[in-house]
Amino acid sequence: MNPRTALVTGGTGGIGSAIVRYLARQGHRVATNYRDEAKAQAWRERMAAEGIEVCMVPGDVADPDSAAAMVRAVEAQCGPVQILVNNAGITRDTTFHKMDYQQWTEVVNTNLNACFNVTRPVIEGMRARRWGRIVQISSINGQKGQYGQANYAAAKAGMHGFTISLAQENAKFGITVNTVSPGYVATDMVMAVPEEVREKIVAQIPIGRLGKPEEIAHAVAFFTTDEASWITGSNLAINGGHYMGW
Repeated sequence: MNPRTALVTGGTGGIGSAIVRYLARQGHRVATNYRDEAKAQAWRERMAAEGIEVCMVPGDVADPDSAAAMVRAVEAQCGPVQILVNNAGITRDTTFHKMDYQQWTEVVNTNLNACFNVTRPVIEGMRARRWGRIVQISSINGQKGQYGQANYAAAKAGMHGFTISLAQENAKFGITVNTVSPGYVATDMVMAVPEEVREKIVAQIPIGRLGKPEEIAHAVAFFTTDEASWITGSNLAINGGHYMGW
């Protein structure tokens, strides 16, 4: 395997951390962004204790200028971005008839517009080098919808529309673009949900348990390999059978 520079947005979260670990242990130079310096430093120290060095740069993926500056900082420290994982995401849950414009736009900006903001500064370099791997982290709820998540579901569904268009435009340049859509994963955020609510979720999952962040990271890493060069424009649903589609 050729070591490459990988940028994972939102890398300090549960799934993001697992992706960072997985790619780093494969020998890649891994970078991620942060907004809270104190929290980022604490996270970086935890990763270093595991033997994983991460290039960390400030950056808000919802802001195009900040995202572009983030990419420039990563490339200055680690080299051109060859692998991009658009993982950053937030929720602002409420039923649509109570949702305000800020709740809508914050989610769309961070989950969907960020794909443009971060991918645009790296795509021309990938095309010039004739190699690249781009992976969007979508969600089961972008496929089946979810009560109280019209904003989140719309943004996550939009990520795959972005994927398949970008895949068509860049296939001849050696760039693959794919989506991973996790179901309910045992991150800190999900485990903070009351136990009775988690039990109801697990009861709907045929495999009978929540997913592990490492299982999502494994799928992402698969898409980034040379061996996956004939897979582009795909969506890989990883949800324990919770939602099954074509």
